[in-house]
Amino acid sequence: MRTAGLLVWSAHRLVSEIIRPGMTTKELDAEVDKLFAANRAVPCFKGVHGRRFPYPAATCVSINEQVVHAIPSDRVIQEGDIVSVDTGCKIDGWCGDAADTYLVGTVDEESKKLVDTTRAALMLAIEKLKTAKLWSDVAGQMERRVKKDGFSVVEVFVGHGIGRQMHEEPQVPNYVYSSFLRYGDFKIRPGVVIAIEPMVNAGTKRVAEGRDGWEIVTADKKRSAHIEHSVGILSTGPYVLTGPPQNDEEEAAVKRFFDRYQGK
Repeated sequence: MRTAGLLVWSAHRLVSEIIRPGMTTKELDAEVDKLFAANRAVPCFKGVHGRRFPYPAATCVSINEQVVHAIPSDRVIQEGDIVSVDTGCKIDGWCGDAADTYLVGTVDEESKKLVDTTRAALMLAIEKLKTAKLWSDVAGQMERRVKKDGFSVVEVFVGHGIGRQMHEEPQVPNYVYSSFLRYGDFKIRPGVVIAIEPMVNAGTKRVAEGRDGWEIVTADKKRSAHIEHSVGILSTGPYVLTGPPQNDEEEAAVKRFFDRYQGK
């Protein structure tokens, strides 16, 4: 899973290098798709079943009020936008999945704070996995961290287990609710691998479905941020599978990924 996760990390590094005002979300998706294809990775999102049609792209590229699952299109990225990019791939039968929200050019202070808070909630979760016994212990602290900054946690979409498939049990909410405490809470123990993905709104937690059956937007049209990592629990603690390279061998693997992407 680390190989898949490292390629997903590389995809996000690529996005960070090329995203710019004037670029379409379809153009951004094409480059990530090219990186995966060059490394014989299967995009996890392509072909996922939907209510109206299968998802058609390698990434979800959601701008401003779009929370998640926005299909790449001819929409042009503008100066001052925040752009959430979610992507995943499968290599040798194992999946990696991660998202990040990018600031494009000069962004207003509230949007910066929104993205910082979302990242802080994810980093808090990873830190708390070192000592927590149950996921609810982590989710409750994530929720409190977000609300402390005056934002809201999206509740209708949650994280998930990940392994041979992109979406596996358990459900991994970013907040605590009674039925989860009763029926869904799970132990933090070695062998558990989860995708933790806080989605945080500047305004209401309520969301609405777009016309294509995939896009999800904030009900009040205020901005949203989405940041995610796939994390494995080892006997030594949490391991961020979609994090940056940690040694020379992993650095060399990333170089190979980009050399293939560039046709070298």
